[in-house]
Amino acid sequence: MSSILDALTSQLGGSALSQISRQIGADDDATGGAIAAALPMILGGLIKNSGGGGGGASALGAALDKDHDGSLLDDLGSFLGNRDQQEKHGGGILGHVFGGQDGHVAGAVAKSSGLNAGSAGQLMKILAPMVMAQLGRQRRQGNLDNSGLSDLLRGERKQIEARPEMSMFSKMLDRDGDGSALDDIAKAGAGMLGSFLKRR
Repeated sequence: MSSILDALTSQLGGSALSQISRQIGADDDATGGAIAAALPMILGGLIKNSGGGGGGASALGAALDKDHDGSLLDDLGSFLGNRDQQEKHGGGILGHVFGGQDGHVAGAVAKSSGLNAGSAGQLMKILAPMVMAQLGRQRRQGNLDNSGLSDLLRGERKQIEARPEMSMFSKMLDRDGDGSALDDIAKAGAGMLGSFLKRR
């Protein structure tokens, strides 16, 4: 099974990339760079706030089963054309994963890609539901129970932390100097994701 990031990246080229670029008012090169920066941060924040596996995987699995089965990715063009859906679902996911840090993370994505902060924030609202959808799809296709989901999350975190671009983000977002930006993002959203998942 391919990684979540690889699977998403493969879907975000060509016409999908151009559609996103038009929507956020940027060229394809800048948008592609911003996507490469934003996806690991969104997935990493989600993994960290769900406990990186373990008990948090149970709550995340319930949310995936209820609302994120991966079908969004089967009609990606429709989702990319629906600004209201992006704002509602993407904004909600980002708020609960990053807490008050979502604007700070968007600023780091903007700085790395050359987008303005508004475009970076809009892009992240597009990407967040796609990350959840891909998680749900891989859970369903792999017939993963919560233990399997936990293993998947742990594997994804190792891949994220090994990515070269994460070094720059760690420096930007690592407020306590421990070398892990994901820990600091998690502190910003601590408790918020759990409350969000319990309401789903």
